[in-house]
Amino acid sequence: MKDASLTPRFPAMLHGGDYDPEQWLRYPQVLEEDIRLMQEAHVNCVSIGIFSWAMLEPEEDRFDFAWMDAVIERLWKAGIHVILATPSGARPHWLAQKYPEVLRVGEDGTRNLFGGRHDHCYTSPAYRERVRIIDTKLAERYASHPAVILWHISNEFGGECRCPLCQAAFRDWLREKYGTLDELNHAWWAHFWSHTYTDWSQIEAPSYKGETSVHGLDLDWKRFVTYQSTEFMKHEIAAVKAVDPSLPVTANFMGMYAYGLDYYKMGVPLDVISWDAYPEWHAPWGNHNVAMIESLSHDMMRSLKKRSFLLMECTPSTTNWRPVSKLKKPGMHKLSAVNAIAHGADSVCYFQMRQSRGSTEKFHSAVISHTGTSNTRTFREVTSVGEMLERIQSAVYGTTSPASAAIIFDTENKWALDKTCGPRNAGLDYFGGIQRAYHWLWKNGVTTDILDCDGDFSGYKLVIAPMLYLFRGGIQEKLRTFVKNGGTLVTTAFTGIVDETDLCFLGEATAEKLSDVMGYWIEETDALYDDERNAMTWKGHTYALQELCEILHPTTCEVLAAYEKDWYAGQPVLTRNAFGSGTAYHVASNAPVEFWDAFLEDIAGDLPRALPAAWYAQHPLPETVGLTWREAEDGGHIVFFQNYGDAPVTLSLAGLPTAVDLETGAPFDGETLALPAFGSAILRYPQS
Repeated sequence: MKDASLTPRFPAMLHGGDYDPEQWLRYPQVLEEDIRLMQEAHVNCVSIGIFSWAMLEPEEDRFDFAWMDAVIERLWKAGIHVILATPSGARPHWLAQKYPEVLRVGEDGTRNLFGGRHDHCYTSPAYRERVRIIDTKLAERYASHPAVILWHISNEFGGECRCPLCQAAFRDWLREKYGTLDELNHAWWAHFWSHTYTDWSQIEAPSYKGETSVHGLDLDWKRFVTYQSTEFMKHEIAAVKAVDPSLPVTANFMGMYAYGLDYYKMGVPLDVISWDAYPEWHAPWGNHNVAMIESLSHDMMRSLKKRSFLLMECTPSTTNWRPVSKLKKPGMHKLSAVNAIAHGADSVCYFQMRQSRGSTEKFHSAVISHTGTSNTRTFREVTSVGEMLERIQSAVYGTTSPASAAIIFDTENKWALDKTCGPRNAGLDYFGGIQRAYHWLWKNGVTTDILDCDGDFSGYKLVIAPMLYLFRGGIQEKLRTFVKNGGTLVTTAFTGIVDETDLCFLGEATAEKLSDVMGYWIEETDALYDDERNAMTWKGHTYALQELCEILHPTTCEVLAAYEKDWYAGQPVLTRNAFGSGTAYHVASNAPVEFWDAFLEDIAGDLPRALPAAWYAQHPLPETVGLTWREAEDGGHIVFFQNYGDAPVTLSLAGLPTAVDLETGAPFDGETLALPAFGSAILRYPQS
């Protein structure tokens, strides 16, 4: 069944991107030509105003909307819709000059000079008020314009400020959370090293010049940064919604951006999830691996609201900020667009529409390059994507696939892992563990939601929790209930070690550690050097183990495989425990992707896939090929075939029913499907 539209004023697959007409006001001929080229490229929407504050309000309380009026009218007459941004992502010079408090204070305690983006304090009353004023002005002028279909709140939220205003707000947040210093000191284990707090004023954000050893402080500071960023975002949303509450809002996220902000919390106030995707295509580790990692981020964005999302930015060809910024090879742009759509995107939008002439983004690719013509390979490939979106729209728009599996990726857990101080300060590969567990699910078209500890796990058949070091949000009871009711749970090494304030659980086998569900208790954990390996043999195959090796004591679990090396050879490494109507598996080390592929095929091979499981058994997929699906309105499968290799492949589709090729509209009943290098196909199969 199709979901409600993301953009009710224009319920369509969106094709367009960031457009910065304020950079070209001295070139009216360029602005006119841009419209013609957008139409030629089948562009139906653009995002404007993202970095326009200095042009909209050149000095305090003097506003100039005439240029934006003209741009929006020209776009609307050409049939191009507008995603209108609030301009808070970069403030004008005059604002920082008059209100220096709006500039951030760094970890060393000094206030930044003016420059860059996001160099502003989210707590500053002055900044919040100026943002409210400009947002309100924009809403009053444009919210009812028929061209405007969505609010784009700020741009790529990120960073933090340690000014006195933020420090005071942090203390207020802590006082609200803990109530008393005695509770805070206990939660942070602050009596360690005599760091007990005796007055709220003693609390400061963690800094390399000050406190770094109290892990509860570090964790709560990161939580506060997300909270304060979200409150600032809500402040902006309130300003535009006060004028027209019907116009939906989004904010462009950045995938699995776990180092700064918790998107599971920031996504709650938004009507629509959107994100900016910049995978490293043609990297040495292989496009199929890049695609798998990118698909994981797409799935996370879809999971935030369990509905389709918008791909707000991607590059038409190359970025300008990677150590090596490679061009997308012919075919890769369309293939990457197909992958986004396959995982739930209802748009393909770009940064940028016209290439900047100067400054830091002048060599970032664009739909319209410095040539200013349509006579470029990139323009032609963008045009082909626009044409494709129009052809598949009626079948694909608003659809998603019901997920039968979930992987737990918890941002707070990542923050805590980064500060563990043992057993491996050389790095704990949290993302790698998630990716290895995800690989088989992605490749076989098993729709997978990416949830955090606050998620609802009912309704899934399989839940994987890689290295879930920090238990919070009642996750123990959620997982206990999940398994008891018949679910299959898989955990890995270093799971269930600390509580939500990073205090270690006490005791051997306890409910806090899920010991009843898992059927073992952990005595100690060995850390391996980067080039050191242990091993296990499971079902006749031997797999190398790395990074961590837990020494565990079975209570009720069954041992499926044991360590083969070191003094703990023969000790359990892979276990299975029956609990209620379900099963819990534990992998007590970090196993390679080859193990995960075989293991998940064994325990989850009956999960719904893009194509029937029997087809996969008869036709093993080439390494470079991935399949994904969205459920058609009539219950059929829309299957996205994707070849990330630089050589063509041919797939046998023998035994499958007649499909419809959504790009041509013609029936497809062939027994083979030829995919060129970086090629794709979109076939709609009937419900049966």
